[in-house]
Amino acid sequence: MATMMRTKPTRIVVIGSGAVGATTAYTLLLRDRANEIVLIDANREKAHGDALDMSHGAPFIGGVKVFAGTYEDCAAADIVIITAGAAQRPGESRQDLVKRNIVIMRDIISGVLRYNPDPILLVATNPVDVLTYAAWKLSGLSHRRVIGSGTVLDSARFRYLIGEKAGVTPRSVHGYVIGEHGDSELPAWSKTNIVGTPIVLTSEEKEEVFSATRNAAYQIIQAKGSTSYAIALSLDRICASILNDESAILNVSSYIEEYHGIHDVYLGFPTILTREGVRDIIDLQLDEQEFEALHRSATYLKDRIAELQL
Repeated sequence: MATMMRTKPTRIVVIGSGAVGATTAYTLLLRDRANEIVLIDANREKAHGDALDMSHGAPFIGGVKVFAGTYEDCAAADIVIITAGAAQRPGESRQDLVKRNIVIMRDIISGVLRYNPDPILLVATNPVDVLTYAAWKLSGLSHRRVIGSGTVLDSARFRYLIGEKAGVTPRSVHGYVIGEHGDSELPAWSKTNIVGTPIVLTSEEKEEVFSATRNAAYQIIQAKGSTSYAIALSLDRICASILNDESAILNVSSYIEEYHGIHDVYLGFPTILTREGVRDIIDLQLDEQEFEALHRSATYLKDRIAELQL
């Protein structure tokens, strides 16, 4: 079990006790990420049941307190993770969710800020890039304190699949999926390597790997209704970098002020995360085709954001 050195009590609030939220809370519990983990859900009974179920494991794992709370409990939160929202249906794109989930996001942001004027918001609700931008605008917080889960999970899937092809552990694969967490995302093949050695895959194999990466969520949703385990691990990793002030580089959805002509949009990109949130993004020095694909993804997201009329 990973253990943090804490100078003061820490609290993570998870808003939404569905498949993603409950699994995230359980993962944070197992990893000992905070002294307190609070579950908030419109269905308070469900949140209470999840919290109670996790709490009964206390004799096996230590002293983390898990409980169902209200927005008032956000007052002492170091990180507020937002997973609440309408679920993605089989055959439905992440962008199809936006109209239903923007209404939910407005209520959540209002509830959180009523008790905590300066939290770090970590958004996982889909479509995550659009809703992270909305959370930033609605909250009035610094963009450095509003972060989306972005393409952290996509990059993990990408690395896993390359590792399967190459016969090596995905931990030794360095690769990035960037742009939208969705259909317009792209693999940065020019920067992908195995411990510094270029990837040796045919064009067909590369297409197979990326297609499986991009379509993984649809495959899982079709099979079991929702994704939960790997996204929970992704959110846990993001929280670890923030709470431990690691300056780790993760492909979260962060605000792009200006990057080679891309501006005023949230998208998945290698980002340095510290105790204060986003410190900076990394210039990947993409090749020409990758830059063009990234611009297309950014333009698509900006068009979706414009439709919100925030």
